[in-house]
Amino acid sequence: MAAALPPIRLLAAGSLRAALGEVAAAYEAKTGQAIELVCGASGLLKERIAQGEAADLFASADLGNPEALAKAGLAGPVVLFARNELCAFARPEVQVSPETLLERMLDPAIKLGTSTPKADPSGDYAFQVFARAEVLQAGAKAALEAKALQLTGGPASLAAPFGVNVYGHKLATGAADLFLAYRTNTAAIAREQPGLQPVRLPAALSVGADYGLTVMAEASPNAGRLAMFILSRAGQEILAKHGFAAPTLPRDTN
Repeated sequence: MAAALPPIRLLAAGSLRAALGEVAAAYEAKTGQAIELVCGASGLLKERIAQGEAADLFASADLGNPEALAKAGLAGPVVLFARNELCAFARPEVQVSPETLLERMLDPAIKLGTSTPKADPSGDYAFQVFARAEVLQAGAKAALEAKALQLTGGPASLAAPFGVNVYGHKLATGAADLFLAYRTNTAAIAREQPGLQPVRLPAALSVGADYGLTVMAEASPNAGRLAMFILSRAGQEILAKHGFAAPTLPRDTN
């Protein structure tokens, strides 16, 4: 029986914790198959898998990390299964709008938080925002890279208290005044820290995030079934409920 089988070990980006937690619960209820969900920064998870940590599925906040495992022969083809985008979150006293966001990010008095590039794709996406800023203002890229506080996602980053959104926590404690993070954090931050402001990036600075899913080369057939559930309408609707763009859902033509 499925309930007697070993759990499917799903390693996933931290931004997917709530969404894939609900997906896992739905799949367990449907099949009786247990799932062990392990969340963290995608780049660090990729390194752990490459060094031999057991995994059946890898759900990354980018395509590059799972593709590296596939190239090394450790995983199968990578499938785009969700999309996200960066936005900014600001402390209540920071006067900022999409139109003034770049000016405020460049302000020497503003502490600008990001995640850690290479370890966490969120940090890489933030640095892509900085590259886009260079087109708008010469010197902006170097200035933003120099001042960015890489507060999350790294191997030595200080974690937030259990169950607390890490980006909201960094802002609430004053570690940052502005933080570039995924838009899907909006609901949790609003619930935990209602004074913090979400700010949509203007089109010229906007950076999207493509999430990749892969089944590990030595995974059991049950892992493939879970992957198909994540890609199914039921799985994609759960992802959409949590704020992700779900690429396999039919488009609304009305």
